[in-house]
Amino acid sequence: MEDKNLQLLKERYLKTPIPEELDSMVNKALEEGRRYTMKRRNIFKRTGVVAASIAIFAAVLAVGINSSPTFASTLTKVPVVGNIAKVLNFREYIVNEDGFNADIKVPAVEGLENTELESSLNEKYLAENKKLYEEFMAEMEKMKQEGVGHLGVDSGYVVKTDTDRILSIGRYVVNTAGSSSTIFKYDTIDKQEGILITLPSLFKGSSYVEIISENIKQQMLEQMKADESIIYWVDMEGEEDTAKAFEKISPAQNFYINEEGKLVISFDEYEVAPGYMGVQEFIIPTEVISDILVSNMYIK
Repeated sequence: MEDKNLQLLKERYLKTPIPEELDSMVNKALEEGRRYTMKRRNIFKRTGVVAASIAIFAAVLAVGINSSPTFASTLTKVPVVGNIAKVLNFREYIVNEDGFNADIKVPAVEGLENTELESSLNEKYLAENKKLYEEFMAEMEKMKQEGVGHLGVDSGYVVKTDTDRILSIGRYVVNTAGSSSTIFKYDTIDKQEGILITLPSLFKGSSYVEIISENIKQQMLEQMKADESIIYWVDMEGEEDTAKAFEKISPAQNFYINEEGKLVISFDEYEVAPGYMGVQEFIIPTEVISDILVSNMYIK
């Protein structure tokens, strides 16, 4: 039964559109996922895959971003992933000037047997943070010329889930300019099969958008009823509609799968609640979505 479910999942991954945040290389990696999965069953080919992984990682490190007085580079292993896959602190940008502070950590995944997926994810992480650093430096110089301002950015990553099968990596950016805002992005990987899991690929059709959205609204109302300090932008019975009221999740909404195998939907700061509420996460009860799941391979 498990093999049949896994095959069904694979077929859906190949048919499911990839979220816009992923570049074309990730899309290509998904299409090649099955080929790399077969390779791991041959010990001699495994040796070649590991060697290729090391070569790709070394090439990215060599190409890198040119160093500057405000740039610091580190390569620190973080023991947060299983026996094969690792998450590295690949680079770190540090700026400490009067009124201007940046600490931008660039993650890198190492040890995935699908080396093309590994490489494309790492290139994406490097490109995202290079852009963040360059934008910070440009804005800093502009503010210096104008003689005004305070600017800060803190970017890093956390490993939300690390099981024998699932690796969920969260990347955050905290921008500070008068007030602060926080955004999160997640990548959830099936380590055993070497594929990137998307939200649509977990479900049989598109009904998950409405079903999950209604459950989140219910959770919001229950939390507000239990604690008056909690505020969500959600319509309440007997009150006028809120202009910012949450209606439904995006088909490619930010999500990850936690250690217990539960689906967690994430919203950035200010997305569904006032800023003081911070980033908001909602654990979706499995019984709510069990009938529309492709399989119980990931969601328990």
